[in-house]
This record gives sequence, C-alpha cells and structure tokens, in this order.
Amino acid sequence: MSGSAALSAVAVLPRMLGTLFYYSPTSEEASNVITELAELPALLDWQNSSRIEEAAARLCSVEIAKLPYQFSLLFEGQGVMSAPPWGSVYLDRENLLLGETAQAYRQFLRANEVELDTELNEPEDQFGLMILAMAYFMETENDDAVVELLGTHLLPWSGRYLALLAEADESGFYRALALVAEEFLKEVSEAYEVTAETRQLYR
Repeated sequence: MSGSAALSAVAVLPRMLGTLFYYSPTSEEASNVITELAELPALLDWQNSSRIEEAAARLCSVEIAKLPYQFSLLFEGQGVMSAPPWGSVYLDRENLLLGETAQAYRQFLRANEVELDTELNEPEDQFGLMILAMAYFMETENDDAVVELLGTHLLPWSGRYLALLAEADESGFYRALALVAEEFLKEVSEAYEVTAETRQLYR
C-alpha cells in the first residue's frame, strides 16, 4: 500500500499534532487545533481506536488555561527540561543542541527544498516541527522524503522522547498527546513501510 494512497487525505492529522507540539496552547495556531480535538478518533482508521478515543476525551477535558505553564516547562526550557523535544539531545553523545544529527536533518530539508520560517533561530529537529515537515511531504506526495524523515531522522529517538514527555507532564494533556503521536507514528510507519534506523540514545 503506498503512503500517498493511505494517508494523503489525513495529512490534517500531522498538521494538528505538529502544531500542538510546537506552538503554545494559547497561540492562535494551537487554539484553532484544540477546538477540533474531539475529531481525532475519526481522522484515521486507527488500529487501536479505543486508546485514541480515551486520549481524545482526556485532551478535551483539560482546562486550557492551566496549560501555558506546563508548555513552558516541557517545550521552552523553563527550569530543568525532563523531556527535551530536540532530536540531537538524544542522538548526540554530549546531548548537544544542533549536534551532528541536527545538521544532517537540516541538510535533508535543504535537499528537499524545505526552509522553515519560524522567525526564531532554533534547531529544526524539534519534534513538532518535524511532524509539520512530514505533513508537508505527505501533502505534496513526496513519499521518499516521508520515509527518510521517519526512518532516519525521527523514529530513532521519538519513542524515548514521547515516553519522557508522558512521565514529565502533570496536566494530562501532553501525556494524552504523546499517546496519540505514538499511535500515529506507528500507523504512518506501517503505511509507508518504514524501518527505523537503530541508533544509540544518550538520554
């Protein structure tokens, strides 16, 4: 089954996930997505639909006004970050931002003529940004790029990151979001027949 045939109609799902993993919950971008979270179970023919239904219910039950502080802790570096959202922190022996793997991912984006315009000088290998890049490749039916992004640049560390995020989140919102992201990555990996590279993790 080709990736495009399976998932081109639901590229909205990685757009939603990437937005919530990157933008503050009070931002216009995230606010627009949060109003649609009840639709998550219907956006894909999930293999584990009951888990998604439970996660969606949890996402919709959290008081959004309580999320900005948790977002700051988990994504912006306020205090000690228990679950850094950048790939090179996990893949670089010294846990460096903009390490060798981040540079390799930057070259991959350039090779596929993608330039991130976030108005910030930041690493491109942020989990949410990578999911948004994947959404773009799905929308443009660039299957090869989807496969390389997943197998080489994202899946080698995403499982560890999502596990740490679930442990660190005290609101329940990002714990549920991590579950949805984990299930989505399983679905898309099967659809595109991706085998993740085995990499040493340092966190």
